[in-house]
Amino acid sequence: MVLRLHKEDLCIEETAASHALLKYISKTFGSVTAIPELTLEIKKGEFFSLLGPSGCGKTTILRLIAGLERPDKGTIAIGERIVAGAEWVQPEKRRIGLVFQDYALFPHMTVFKNIAFGLTDCSKNELKKKVMELLKMVGLSDAAQRYPHELSGGQQQRVALARALAPSPQVMLLDEPFSNLDADLRMELRTETKRILKESGTTTILVTHDQEEAFSLSDRVGVLNNGRLEQVGTPDEIYHMPLTRFVAGFVGRADFVRGRIEGDFVISAIGAFPLDGEIKQGLQDVDIMIRPDDVDFVIDPQGNASIIEAEFLGAEIIYKISLSGGKVIHSIRPSTRVFTVGSRVSITVDPAHIVVFRGEG
Repeated sequence: MVLRLHKEDLCIEETAASHALLKYISKTFGSVTAIPELTLEIKKGEFFSLLGPSGCGKTTILRLIAGLERPDKGTIAIGERIVAGAEWVQPEKRRIGLVFQDYALFPHMTVFKNIAFGLTDCSKNELKKKVMELLKMVGLSDAAQRYPHELSGGQQQRVALARALAPSPQVMLLDEPFSNLDADLRMELRTETKRILKESGTTTILVTHDQEEAFSLSDRVGVLNNGRLEQVGTPDEIYHMPLTRFVAGFVGRADFVRGRIEGDFVISAIGAFPLDGEIKQGLQDVDIMIRPDDVDFVIDPQGNASIIEAEFLGAEIIYKISLSGGKVIHSIRPSTRVFTVGSRVSITVDPAHIVVFRGEG
């Protein structure tokens, strides 16, 4: 039942468990700075997602780790080995698996041969055993002699995953691998992919612009904005405790309501809430971030707000609510709770997930 005033900064520390480590990496393309300076640690065996809008530098970071681009400055290490910086290791020698958006399967090769392509140091019997084990892992044991065009998009994605896993990579890189699939299949394959990669113990880095995808798959998420990491944390931390306005607005729906600090409370149109945290000297005007799932209301003819719009989403309804001063906020309620547009209401807000930012302007 407290509010925290978050500092808008980010600190990442190297640990002994690091499996991929980028230190002070920068990359420019002509006059465009794609990555100004970035430090990022990925822990061994974790599923990490880089989340951000198109053009924010996600794929560039993936290509730098894979060795498909050279950083202008900084160091990249995979495990105990420096692969970029003081030394340069060719992409094919980095023990990195890659799965792209378009899968990049060889159309003239069978599923078996696609998966076996990178296994050059195996005997014939070892190769067959390895490929069939991978096909079983991805649920395609009966598809060994089929060609990519004979498979569905979901099956092709699983073949691409098996092919990337075949050389036993230290790190798996996934570049928007589910974006070409329909919604139901995307959800199914996300679950299956996470299971396969966790079972194999492979450290995984996914880049995506899809918040639901990042949250459902990841142990930790890094939110990227114009090549800079705004925040790194668990999905719960990213959603409920955003460090910056960008994170708050990009990850889920967020409304900002003006407030004013008076003593140990912040006073606003949605209520008065106790403050806790490091409040900067002289700070008075603040913006309170609230999520629609933390806003509830009841019909009240004497209420100081009114419902101005309702958007039906199936299991839920998003209500747009106008406060007395004209500020509009949102509330997500179960679709079994139906309210009439135009009704006067009283608002209640769960303060557990409220975050306070310095007021803009």
